[in-house]
Amino acid sequence: MRIRVSRTGGFAGIAREGEIETSGRSDAAEWEALADSVISAGPGGPSAPVPDGFRYRITVGGRTVECADPRLTPAQRTLISRVLQEGA
Repeated sequence: MRIRVSRTGGFAGIAREGEIETSGRSDAAEWEALADSVISAGPGGPSAPVPDGFRYRITVGGRTVECADPRLTPAQRTLISRVLQEGA
């Protein structure tokens, strides 16, 4: 499973992306369960822009969810952090 996170916005407006391929990873089941819960839940709330807030696009396989700070679910926040930290 391929998990991709794109972040835009923020004070400086610098875009950032990360991607994880779970195939062959020892923790693949954990990643896939988290990604499935994020995609199944949909957006974290109304996506009205917040000044200098981040906007995210989370893509898992062919499915995409868009969400924004500060209305992220705990699962979205965890997945975003992990992908942007570990993803190339």
